[in-house]
Parts: sequence; C-alpha cells; structure tokens
Amino acid sequence: MSDTPVFTHRLVVRFADCDLLGHVNNAVYFTYLEQARIAWWRHVAGDDRFPGANTVVVHAECDYRAPAFPHEELEIRVWLDRIGRSSVAIGYEILNVATAQVVAHGKTISVTVDPTGRTTIPVPDDARALLLGGR
Repeated sequence: MSDTPVFTHRLVVRFADCDLLGHVNNAVYFTYLEQARIAWWRHVAGDDRFPGANTVVVHAECDYRAPAFPHEELEIRVWLDRIGRSSVAIGYEILNVATAQVVAHGKTISVTVDPTGRTTIPVPDDARALLLGGR
C-alpha cells in the first residue's frame, strides 16, 4: 500500500452480488471499486465531477485473496497510487470488517480526456491540486 492517505468506504454484500457458489462474483468487485472510487472523489473534490476534464478507466485489475459472502460488511481502502501527465492510478484494498481478512487488492488507471472523450489531455491543474492535496 502507498504511503499516501487512505480513504475508506464501507458496504454490505448484497445477495444479488453473489454467484451460484454463494460468494461475491468476481465481476462485482469492479463495481465495488467503482463505488469506492466515486465516494473517494466526492471526499477529495466535494463533487462528482473531475474539474476541467472527463476521465475514462483504461485499465482495471483485481487480485482475489478470499471469498466474501452475503451480508458481510466490506471496507474498501482507496488511495492515490500515482499521477502522471494524463493518467491517474488508484490503489484499493478490500477487507472483511468482521475478520480484518484481506479479500482483494485492486488498481485502476484512468486517463483524462477532452469533453468529447476522443482526445487524451493532461490532468488539469485544478484536479491535480485536489489529488495531490490528499498526500
């Protein structure tokens, strides 16, 4: 995990999140990461919008360590991993609240694009300042 400040977001596993084996389906973890990322951004920026640009997730990864089951509470830890010229990498760790067991690790990389979404642009100064302000 990074040395940067960590934001935490909690959620309860819904029955609908689970597959026939009774545990959270692997694809659902990406929704959990998205929920945490949006909550983190609201915390950092006070808004849903990334100032001066749109963002597009261009890479997402998740390493599964332990299953999660319906009605368990999960804590998703979120931090700024790296900020580049036009990209932002965010790290995640998902823990079972009751057991403190690591359920998964994740990472997303987003790029900033112009409002049409067709051209990558540098991370706007306002957004960069908000992101780095949490360091």
